[in-house]
Amino acid sequence: MPKETGRKLIAQNKKARHDYHLEDVYEAGLVLTGTEVKSLRAGRASLVDSYARITDGEVWLENAHIPEYTQGSWTNHEPRRSRKLLLHREQIVKLIGKTKESGLSLVPLSMYFKDGKVKVEIALAQGKKAYDKRQTLAKRDAERDIRKAMGRALKGRFTE
Repeated sequence: MPKETGRKLIAQNKKARHDYHLEDVYEAGLVLTGTEVKSLRAGRASLVDSYARITDGEVWLENAHIPEYTQGSWTNHEPRRSRKLLLHREQIVKLIGKTKESGLSLVPLSMYFKDGKVKVEIALAQGKKAYDKRQTLAKRDAERDIRKAMGRALKGRFTE
């Protein structure tokens, strides 16, 4: 069987980029059971409302939903169990310091297969206020309007 290469996206937390200012992004491995991996290979997972926490020097992914494997038997896993994240010791120490001192949260951004292994992208994040969210939306709309106008100008269709 050929070795798997590349990156295949399983799940993405689009709301995280809208609700948080992201600072540092880390790639972490994930400790899983066999039925969880099979369920992920079917492309079924959700990172909505999930978060990471640090307990006793270990990082845990909480509330991530990986549904039960349909062909699984009594060995099936619990869909919303805590899953251990695999990071280097220096990274964990850095995360502990940042979360304690500056009140930042650990938010999962995406889950994917990388060279056959399941990885989770987590970010140190600070929550946005309502006015920050509105400002981000207004900026995105303005950039979209500018791109549209530039495209029309390049094609020679001016609508003013």
